[in-house]
Amino acid sequence: MTDLERFRAETRAWLEANCPAECRGPMADDEMIWGGRDATFKTPAHRLWLERMGARGWTAPEWPAEYGGGGLSREEAKVLASELRRIKAQPALASFGVWMLGPALLAFGTEEQKKRFLPEIVRGEIRWCQGYSEPGAGSDLASIQTRAEDRGDHWIVNGQKIWTSYADKADWIFCLVRTDPDAPKHLGISFVLFDMKTPGVTTRPITLISGKSPFCETFFDDVRVEKENLVGTLNRGWDVAKYLLAHERTMIGAMGEVGGGRPVGQVALDAIGADEAGRLDEPMLRARIADLEIDAAAFRLAMERVGDQVKAKQAHPAIASMLKYYGSELNKRRHELLMAAGGADALEWEGERSHDGKTARDWLRTKANSIEGGTSEVQLNIIAKHLLQLPGA
Repeated sequence: MTDLERFRAETRAWLEANCPAECRGPMADDEMIWGGRDATFKTPAHRLWLERMGARGWTAPEWPAEYGGGGLSREEAKVLASELRRIKAQPALASFGVWMLGPALLAFGTEEQKKRFLPEIVRGEIRWCQGYSEPGAGSDLASIQTRAEDRGDHWIVNGQKIWTSYADKADWIFCLVRTDPDAPKHLGISFVLFDMKTPGVTTRPITLISGKSPFCETFFDDVRVEKENLVGTLNRGWDVAKYLLAHERTMIGAMGEVGGGRPVGQVALDAIGADEAGRLDEPMLRARIADLEIDAAAFRLAMERVGDQVKAKQAHPAIASMLKYYGSELNKRRHELLMAAGGADALEWEGERSHDGKTARDWLRTKANSIEGGTSEVQLNIIAKHLLQLPGA
């Protein structure tokens, strides 16, 4: 038995013994575990699942063990992922800290910052939100105007952020602020961290077309930010921001790899029924679902390949834009098919039968996938310029 085979056998045995039955199978929205100071769990089993996975560092399996991560190699992490899929284990933790901030801290953070924040992120003890976009700085993010005024050992921050996902539920924020207003716009920006309970921080939810939304407006009025919470070099926060954006775009793209909930084919079969051969009794829809499943499988392999390239430091920086664009389109296609499968019933907007119009609301929510994290138009421009090396206009 090779070392990897031994690791697989040990991992399979541990997961079988430690993943509760309640945490296997499709995950509903209200089962998602975000962690944090005010974490909520649908069942005690979901809390236990997070505790067990966090204790092993398997919520961030490839992070160094010294910072609370799993310390696994790329190959071992793939084995872990495949064994989790095998038992249909639900994610133990959904976390902007794991997906975005953690990689940035590993690359740019001080040793003190890594030891302070990373273990808490791994264990799901701290929930983060992202303070990037502003009313006048969306796709042109470098135009941010939120200002941090130097007060010696700290800054005083004033300004506004928008589209701050889950800001009303987050414990801390990683935030771009302008520390040198006279510098060129890509310079003079710094990347800082601060507690959302700091005096002067307020949030206001934004309702989307779906009637629901994770997004908020976030306001800073004379917010004190300690200088020890600067990540990277003063006035060079754009370097950190770009690095983090690559991880954010990969995270958004990953929505196309595995859609949450029941498989589209099963939903369609329940709604439409089967023909004499046991197949979905709607040939055109059946073909569209097959196309989606094939494309999703290819995308999953592409994600694995890019992960290997990143680990080997061979990935092109713009590849995240490709993943973000294609993953967003896959997720939108998936929800279009769910609407098609449900027919007129899928249009129900509220009521117990439709779970408060979940299918329709989720379908409308996916329209934001091609805006958040950088619009599809911006991603295509990046792909054209930096990957395909096409000439500019």
